[in-house]
This record gives sequence, structure tokens and C-alpha cells, in this order.
Amino acid sequence: MRICIAGGAGYIGSHVVRRLLDGGHDIVVLDNLATGHRESIPSQAEFVHGDVGDPLVARKALAGCDALVYLAAWKAAGESMTDPFKYSRNNLVNTLAFLDAAHDQGVKHVVFSSSAAVFGAPKSLPIDEDHPKDPENYYGFTKLEIERVLAWYDKLGAMDSACLRYFNAAGYDPEGRCIGLERNPANLIPVVMEVACGMRKEVQIFGSDYDTPDGTGVRDYIHVTDLAEAHALALDHLHAGKGSFVVNLGTGEGQSVLEVVKQTELVVGRPVAHRIVGRRAGDPSSLWASGAKARELLGWVPKHSDLRKILETTWKAYQANGLG
Repeated sequence: MRICIAGGAGYIGSHVVRRLLDGGHDIVVLDNLATGHRESIPSQAEFVHGDVGDPLVARKALAGCDALVYLAAWKAAGESMTDPFKYSRNNLVNTLAFLDAAHDQGVKHVVFSSSAAVFGAPKSLPIDEDHPKDPENYYGFTKLEIERVLAWYDKLGAMDSACLRYFNAAGYDPEGRCIGLERNPANLIPVVMEVACGMRKEVQIFGSDYDTPDGTGVRDYIHVTDLAEAHALALDHLHAGKGSFVVNLGTGEGQSVLEVVKQTELVVGRPVAHRIVGRRAGDPSSLWASGAKARELLGWVPKHSDLRKILETTWKAYQANGLG
């Protein structure tokens, strides 16, 4: 297939590009490089530099494509609450415009990067696909709205889609082919790594009195290589005419913040400065997903999502960038 990957120069996108190139697909990467890295795009992929909201750029990137992988969204939940218009413009308006351009170019299959943020605070664990959707931030709302639009497009015969709800993407390509670091990361593991490298003073642990084994929050971490595999399987599913679907991509278990810090210390061989501070509003104590539907529907089984492997591949990426 010829596949357009919007946001393919970013952290997750670059891994998806590698996996699909390995699968023999013809890849077009569209990215404005606001958060992605030009050097993350392999020479085998065609690169179109520009914004998804630009109709001329969209037409160029989508020409001749059979499928689209859409990862071109802003993703900082906190920022979405202070600058919702930024998220409306890109995550809603630009996404819808790009889907329109894809339809005009005859694209039939869409794999959409969704998020666990569509659920809000968990009512039960593990979270499955039927769990109530009640986003607690505007970012999650934008993801849920695009899911709903895609469901309608499928119902109306316009295009089929796979909505993949990520939980906490982490790690780097075990073969060391993708080493582009996230810019200004807010997620725990890159923050911990930046402390280990001396780029930050300390890790702030938000709360130590949760109802968890060590009192710190528990989250479900998925290796980005396993996420990339899910995208390949989703495209195969759609291309085979098996219909649209929505799945959660999780391991079915979680690790605590303190456990991540302690495991990082073992991997890097030095202490990682950390300090307990107050809880953040809206942070649930525990959050992890059931991957049962993804296993049943796609045959997807996480093979790289052991916490130690996630941390080791991340540390190697930082070292490859001259850090650590």
C-alpha cells in the first residue's frame, strides 16, 4: 500500500514509519517539524514538509495513497485546558480538513491516533473499550470527537477507520534506528531520563498517598515498537475489508511512578533525584487498559513492553544523542 503518515517525523510517528517500511509499504511522511525531527525520516520515505491544514500540502501528501495514518495532533492535556483554541484549530478543524482531503483523493482506510484521555477518571479497571467516555481535559474531548466523526463516516460508507487508543507510549526502537528525542517532554519516563542526564534538577512525584502498593500513581506503559506493530496490523485489517473498529492498546497491568524512578536508577547506574509534592488535580490513582480486544481482533500481543526494556531502550536513545 501507499500510505500517508501525518506526523510521521514525531516520536511515535517515526516508529510507525519504520515498521511500515519494514513491511514493504510505500510511505509518504507529512510533518511541519514543529515537534518532529527531519533526521527521523528514513531516506526510503517520501517527505512533504507542511501543515495538515494547508489544502495544497494535503493534496500533495495524499496523492495516490490508499491509506492514512493520522498522528498530527497536539497532545499536552494541561495545555489544552489553558489554550483550548489551539487544540480546536489543530485537533478538530485541521483534522477534519485533512480527512476531507483524504476522501477527495480516494483514500479508503484511516488509522487514527486516539488516546486513553477519552475515558477520564476510571470507573473500573482494567479499562476496556466499553468503559464510559467522560474526558476530563479538552485534549481528550478532541480525540473523542474525531472518533465519533470517523464512526459516522464509516456508517455512511465514506471511509473505514481504526481508532487506536494509546495509554502511555514509551521506549525506543530496540535496533536503535529511531533516536529523535521529544522536545519539552511532559511524560514521566523522558522527564526521569532528563534528570538522569542532568538536564533537569529533579523528578517531581505528584502524590504519595494514593491507594496503590507504594502510594504513587500507577500507569500502563506501552513500548512504542508495540504501538507501531498495532498500526501495521490495523492497516492489514482494514485493507482486508474486515471493517472499522476501536481498540485500547494496553498491557493489562501498570507500574508506579516510584517504580519507574527506581528501575531507571538501576538502568543508568546512578541515583535519580526525586521529590514528593502534592497531588495534581484530576490525576487518578491507577490507570491501565485491557488489551483483550486488540488481541482477539488483530492478534496484537505486546512483546517489548516490559518496564526494564522500555527504560533500557530509552536510555540508549539518550546516549545516542550524546547525553547521559
